[in-house]
Amino acid sequence: MNSIVDSRTPSAVDAAERYTAHNYHPLPVVITEADGCWVTDVDGRRYLDFLSGYSALNFGHRHPALIAAAHAQLDRLTLTSRAFIHDQFAEFCQRLAALTGQDLVLPMNTGAEAVETAIKVARKWGYQVKGVPDGQAKIIVAADNFHGRTTTIISFSTDEDARADFGPYTPGFEIVAYGDLEALAEAIDDYTVAVLLEPIQGEAGVLVPPDGYLSGVRALCSSRNVLFLADEIQSGLARTGRTFAVDHEDVKPDMHIMGKALGGGIVPVSAVAASREVLGVLKPGQHGSTFGGNPLSCAVGIEVIKLLETGEYQQRSAQLGAMMHEQLRALIGRGVTAVRGRGLWAGVDIDPGVMTGRQASEKLMGRGMLAKDTHGTTIRLAPPLVIEEDEITWAVRQLAEVIGAA
Repeated sequence: MNSIVDSRTPSAVDAAERYTAHNYHPLPVVITEADGCWVTDVDGRRYLDFLSGYSALNFGHRHPALIAAAHAQLDRLTLTSRAFIHDQFAEFCQRLAALTGQDLVLPMNTGAEAVETAIKVARKWGYQVKGVPDGQAKIIVAADNFHGRTTTIISFSTDEDARADFGPYTPGFEIVAYGDLEALAEAIDDYTVAVLLEPIQGEAGVLVPPDGYLSGVRALCSSRNVLFLADEIQSGLARTGRTFAVDHEDVKPDMHIMGKALGGGIVPVSAVAASREVLGVLKPGQHGSTFGGNPLSCAVGIEVIKLLETGEYQQRSAQLGAMMHEQLRALIGRGVTAVRGRGLWAGVDIDPGVMTGRQASEKLMGRGMLAKDTHGTTIRLAPPLVIEEDEITWAVRQLAEVIGAA
């Protein structure tokens, strides 16, 4: 390993800061290699990745099956646009439809694109199927949501960092308290076409709703002829111990919204899946993307779905997540004020009298563990699902020592 004097990190960090817009505040680590749960920086130092690209790396860095699929497809075909059909498209859509229990799939690239797709489809369904007057469709969302950062999406954000100075804002949304079924019921009216929710709010600090909330949302939407749109971009694809977070309450939404882990940490892949009645409202030319559903993304996505079909990763997340949460809860009252989450996903509130979430993340980085703060005092933990028990124990020990609980 290079000495501090010879470190390449400061100059690499400086170059990144000098030539890029400052829309992120990353930790001062410059990664050059990765494998499984571990990454290596430009100075040769290794770190245990406890963020997983905000759940985009559920299967770890460079999973052999996913890398092999990408390499094989790179040697054959990478892009056709949707003007033509390629030989990976049908299998990807069929497998994803089966995984979600839906009829149809519409592939896109990023999570925000998938959410935008859901919004457009819900509005069109409202006008063509429900009979809402043109231009009057309303979508209900939850406070403290995070569905992306496009102009439409930030219009219904309650996070001022995401929203301030980007107006004028897109109308047609109503915000209610997350987890409050009574508030949701009161907000639904004849113009409501959809309820858009994260089954677990990730960016807000891994907030898990009260038991029965998701099934209550499902019942309300069914009784009022409103679509339930479940944003599973972070919570889905085995992160919480089930294939989707809604599965914990045996709920089937009208639309699954997916992204992040669907691309295996290799390519950006997102999609929505819904019934034929819902997605069937779209006609040629009304929505699309040049790269959406491209051959390379579909080839990788097929292998991701195959990994999920085994159930191995759901089981690992459930079992290892239970162990991780037990160890984290032991820190409550000893520098930690609260622990939330499900499966291998946790929001840990650091006692503000001890340090901030940013300070905790920086100190963990110094010990060879990468995590990220949110909302001042919270750090989010989301290790790859290929992590081992001893690695989880080591990571929790680092956190304990950082906050003085060891």
